[in-house]
Amino acid sequence: MHGAPLYIAETAPTKVRGLQLSLKECFIVGGILLGYAGGYLIEGEEGGWRVLLSSSVALSDVLSLGLLKLPDSPRRSLQRGGDANDARVALKILRGDKATPGTIDAEMRAVTAASEKSGVGGVGGVGELLRKKNVRPLFVGLSVVLFQQTTGQPSVLYYAEQVFIAAGFDASEGAGVSVILGVFKLVMTGFAVKYVDSVGRRPLLLSGVAAMTLATVALGACSDALATGDPADSLNTARLSVLAIFAYVGAYQVSFGPIAWLLTGEIFPQRVRSAAVGTATLTNFASNYIVALYLPR
Repeated sequence: MHGAPLYIAETAPTKVRGLQLSLKECFIVGGILLGYAGGYLIEGEEGGWRVLLSSSVALSDVLSLGLLKLPDSPRRSLQRGGDANDARVALKILRGDKATPGTIDAEMRAVTAASEKSGVGGVGGVGELLRKKNVRPLFVGLSVVLFQQTTGQPSVLYYAEQVFIAAGFDASEGAGVSVILGVFKLVMTGFAVKYVDSVGRRPLLLSGVAAMTLATVALGACSDALATGDPADSLNTARLSVLAIFAYVGAYQVSFGPIAWLLTGEIFPQRVRSAAVGTATLTNFASNYIVALYLPR
C-alpha cells in the first residue's frame, strides 16, 4: 500500500500526479467502507468474521494479477543506470497508445535530465538521506506522516462503532452509522481528489488541520458533558458528538489523508526517494502501533 505513492510519483504525468496520488487514498477509503459494510452485514452472526476475511481473497488476486502488468518505473530504471530503450518502452506502456512519439521523446529528455542531475549510478540509502541537503524535506515528510497518526485518526477507524455506541446508539445502530461514516469519508476524499491540484496541497492541509482541531475540541466537550452532565440533555449531546466525529473525519480526508503521502512522494530528490518513502512508512506504522497500544480500551 505504501509503495504505491513512490511508484505513482515516479510514473504519473506532472499535471495529474496529485490527482493519481489522491485516487490511491480514495481506493483505500473505499476498502474501509467495504469493511464497515461487511461488519454491518455479519453483526450478530457467529463466525461471520471468517466469511468477511475470506471474501478479500478475490480482490487480492485481482490486485496481484494487475501488478504483473505494471512496467518498471522509467525514472528508477535510468537512475540505476539502466538502458534508455527499456525506459522508453516502459514509458510508452504507461502513457498508452494515444501518446505521440514527440510526447514520449520530450518526456524521456526530461526524465533523463532529472536522473543525470540527481546522479546516475544507483540510489541513495538512509545514510545519504541524512545528508544536510535532505534534512529539511526529511523533517517535513516524517512530521506529516507522524501527525497523520497522532492526531487521532486511528482512534476513529479502530473504535468508530464503540464511539457511536458510547454516544447513545445500540450495537446494530452503531455498525450502521459506521457504514454511513465510511460513505462520508469516501465523498470527502473525492473532494480532495478534485481540488488537490487546483487549490493546492498547503491550503487543503492547513484548512483541514484547523477544522480537525475545532472538531476535536467539540468532541472532547461533548464527551465530558455525556460523562458529567444532565442525563436529560444526553441525547442532544450525543448527536453533537456524532456531528463532531463526521466533521473531524471529513477534515482529515481532505488534508492528512491524501496529502501526507502526496508530499512524501514529491518533495524528495529522485536519488533518495525510495529511502525517504521507506523511512516515512516505518515512521507511519511505528506511530500507528504506539497510538493503538496506548489508546484506552
